[in-house]
Amino acid sequence: MKRRPEVSLDALVSATIDGDIRAASRLIRLIDDRHPLAREALKALFTHAGRALVVGITGPPGAGKSTLTDCLIQRAREAELTVGVLAVDPSSPLSGGAILGDRIRMNRFALDDQVFVRSLASRGHFGGVTPATRGAIRVMDAFGKDVIFVETVGVGQDEVDIARLAQTTIVVAVPGMGDAIQAMKAGILEVADVFVVNKADQPGADKTVADLENTFRRAPADGWKPPVVSAQALHHVGIDDVWQAIQTHRGYCAAGGTRYREQRLADCRHEIEAFVLESLQERLAQELEQSLKLQSFVEDIASGAADIYVATEQILRELRT
Repeated sequence: MKRRPEVSLDALVSATIDGDIRAASRLIRLIDDRHPLAREALKALFTHAGRALVVGITGPPGAGKSTLTDCLIQRAREAELTVGVLAVDPSSPLSGGAILGDRIRMNRFALDDQVFVRSLASRGHFGGVTPATRGAIRVMDAFGKDVIFVETVGVGQDEVDIARLAQTTIVVAVPGMGDAIQAMKAGILEVADVFVVNKADQPGADKTVADLENTFRRAPADGWKPPVVSAQALHHVGIDDVWQAIQTHRGYCAAGGTRYREQRLADCRHEIEAFVLESLQERLAQELEQSLKLQSFVEDIASGAADIYVATEQILRELRT
């Protein structure tokens, strides 16, 4: 049983809305730990969120996502915007927590009280983001951040969930990534609202840009054609172009074209289905934990006295009654 927070839920919610960073951090921790009170907190924050621009930054490992995120934080601060950053990190196999953690990320913004950086452990989730990411975004939004950057763990072809959470999704690639069509088969190009070819000073950068531009050449007239931007994040080159592409896509979303609305409805449907399934899974896990016969089934299956398929059918019949 998870320990209840030492302060009341209402107090944490109110303090977060008032800009208390310790309260916001506490709520994100409760969400990441899947505390029973986390969902109540998120419901209470609903009317105070929905204002921030959420930008997802995804792509394969080694593409330079963290460096690009660092540059975009600086660009947003130059525009006098407050910034939230959610970095989804690999999980520790021992503690289950984020291995990299906040303290060694974006160190040059550590003294900027307008930048709030939090790490979330992936906890074995293979969608590029953790189930707690949506809740953490809502906390930072209600906390008052103007822009929220969500940097994913970088797991390759399954890294598509971020597109359902962010208003603008940046896919970062590097020269030599190979045939753009092959990359599309991996499932990563479809989620891009802006494509950034990082490390553009390396050989093959022009070809990578040309391949990607050719991929998006036949975008529907009433749809969004993802721009392909060359950048050298390590040297702060091309960052203004990336920032401008984000703002242009924000305008496209605000216009609410037919294709945008259709995609938004599809994303919302997927999200609510995922939440319903997650709630059912939690409820089922609780019922299984309370089942007195479950352990006897486990022992029989382990000893070879029972068939796992027959046992499963019996358990399901009991749960239905």
